[in-house]
Amino acid sequence: MTDETEAAQADRDAALLERARNAPEGDLRAFEQLIQQYQKRILADCRYITRDDTVSEDLAQEVFVKAYFGLSRCDGRSSFRHWLQRIKVHHCLNHLKKQQGKPGVTIDSETAEEYGELQVPPVADRNLESSGRRQQITEILDAMPATLRIPLIMRDMDEFSYEEVANALQIGLSAAKMRIKRAREEFRRRYEAEPMSAKVQGR
Repeated sequence: MTDETEAAQADRDAALLERARNAPEGDLRAFEQLIQQYQKRILADCRYITRDDTVSEDLAQEVFVKAYFGLSRCDGRSSFRHWLQRIKVHHCLNHLKKQQGKPGVTIDSETAEEYGELQVPPVADRNLESSGRRQQITEILDAMPATLRIPLIMRDMDEFSYEEVANALQIGLSAAKMRIKRAREEFRRRYEAEPMSAKVQGR
């Protein structure tokens, strides 16, 4: 998505958001239009984060319910898309914490300083769900540990800042940068290891 297209989408979302806030009780038309634009992406992201087909649809629906009842808190400091993604990430992380019975996502002991400057370009970018590649991407992400998979999704798919990733995962900024760097390297390694025939079939 180009900057111009993204700006136009944000303007349309802002207009629909205003209509949804001012709609009479029970009139969900504007909110439903907002949801239709992001339904598939939110569902896919819930699946990527949790690796659980059985709960991803329920989680996505719960994200939209939370968004509806929290419309007044979407104050325009970020786009509706980014605000919705934050709700999705926190909801999925809470689900994983409950499933694992742990207070938070496991934190590795390494520090980012061991890797120097983090200049590895994104591999899992915003176009991950291009036609034909979804299954391949899903398989690669499923094979990655949560400590790498989740920050990669947040940074390169949801376009969170490093600070937002760190805050959501309750880890330090340097640890967040380190995880994302390692995740990009791991994603690239696995992608490049795919047989050429699989890549051709995936297009």
